[in-house]
Amino acid sequence: MTRRPSRTALTIVAIVVVLAGAIFFAGYQLMKRTEPFVLGEGCTITVASGTLDLDLEQSQVAATIAAVAARRKLPKQALEIAYITAIQESKMTNIAFGDRDSVGIFQQRPSQGWGTVKQIMDPVYATRRFFAALEKVDGYLDMSLHDAAQAVQRSADGGAYADHRRSAEILATAFRGEQPRAVHCWYPPKESPPPPQDAAAKKEFTRARGASREDWLKATWFVTHAPVYGLRQVVHDGYVWTASAGQDGWQPVKER
Repeated sequence: MTRRPSRTALTIVAIVVVLAGAIFFAGYQLMKRTEPFVLGEGCTITVASGTLDLDLEQSQVAATIAAVAARRKLPKQALEIAYITAIQESKMTNIAFGDRDSVGIFQQRPSQGWGTVKQIMDPVYATRRFFAALEKVDGYLDMSLHDAAQAVQRSADGGAYADHRRSAEILATAFRGEQPRAVHCWYPPKESPPPPQDAAAKKEFTRARGASREDWLKATWFVTHAPVYGLRQVVHDGYVWTASAGQDGWQPVKER
């Protein structure tokens, strides 16, 4: 004879199920709130030819180099040359030290006429000077990327630039805006975020690129610089990136 569960036992089971569900829901909500902190901060660059992970500063430098190249109407190959150089010289970070008096993203030397330390530590200025020197290299577009980089930098080991060709191609495709939604970034939100500095962000972007139409290069620059200027979201071409859910990347704009 099969004994049926008592009413007390069924009640206990029901309570356990309800509590388990409540605990799971609370845990899920906590995980969603803390997810940005767990993930830390960074950017992912994804194009058809591959994926790269960069930190925020590297992504900001990459976006700035692309903006300056666009202002000068330079071809993709010139941008790739700049990228392999910046990766090799500074890992695309704006460092205030280096070999002898070298500083900045391209490790340019004040003693060799690249500018003052203060000027070279400005990524926009440093990139302009790099491209100005590159454009003076006769036939640089017919050279290999690393030979062109070496012609500008005159490094002790010019062959090392060649190691970064694949990364440079991915970066150039993404930051030129050739592939939509190729770059997204995330970072922990501040407890008391400052008001968005939209005007300051637009002014700095214009300093790098000049007057421009709305495109993915511009949208990408604003995403990478969002934490600098407290930007909450970036909208372009029917998609939106939001700082509160940066790890989710670009999402379709919801129709109201």
